[in-house]
Amino acid sequence: MAPLAFTSNRVQRLRKLVNEKSERIRENAFVVEGQTLIRDAVRAGCVVESQFIAPGARAVPATSGEVYELAQGVLERVASTSSPQPVVAIVKKPTRTQSEISAQRDAWVVVADRVADPGNLGTILRSAEAAGASAVFLTPGSAEAYAPKVVRASAGAIFNIPVYESANLRDIRNLGFQIWGTSSHADQNSVDYRDADLSGRVAIVLGNEAHGLASTEEFDGWLTISHSGRGESLNVAMAATLLCFELKRQREN
Repeated sequence: MAPLAFTSNRVQRLRKLVNEKSERIRENAFVVEGQTLIRDAVRAGCVVESQFIAPGARAVPATSGEVYELAQGVLERVASTSSPQPVVAIVKKPTRTQSEISAQRDAWVVVADRVADPGNLGTILRSAEAAGASAVFLTPGSAEAYAPKVVRASAGAIFNIPVYESANLRDIRNLGFQIWGTSSHADQNSVDYRDADLSGRVAIVLGNEAHGLASTEEFDGWLTISHSGRGESLNVAMAATLLCFELKRQREN
């Protein structure tokens, strides 16, 4: 088969999956860039539908999908970065149901409430997966979990931790979770995160980078991370990392 030109139907479909959230939702698929992440997807059991390789590049082995060679310069016009990896893949989104965590007595989850920055969301996914969280929930207004920037920033975590989009705190509470809000201020009857009892089924909620959490929501408690210096608060991804590993520490002691 001749290398695919930019105008080919397959390349145009790939381009849409890179750039359009609506297309990713419609096809229930997303794009993974680079051999390392594609291998991570394969190890996690994800279905790699197809791979597209730049001239002279090699596809990742042990996948059942088709492999298409691209004509010179095509990948640079399609990929989401200015210096793209030489191989990209279309991967089917994993099928997740909330019943996966319903039966876990001591499950804990992270809730990203309108976290808008893809890099922050990817790091939150990475920290949550590394610390052993059961799932990550995203409320409406959050960055899309399967956007290329989030997938890259997650460093493969997106393949290994359940992610539920368009969630709300009421539904999470109905799953039996105690809801803890996070605040950079100590004026909401907050407790230092190291002193809180975070055992049992716990949901840690992190708010929007600029506006924090919605003030109208009901929380069972508030956590704060004390800090020195002039900064008003930590970056939301950094705060998530500290909180996730505190939950891990408490469950190991």
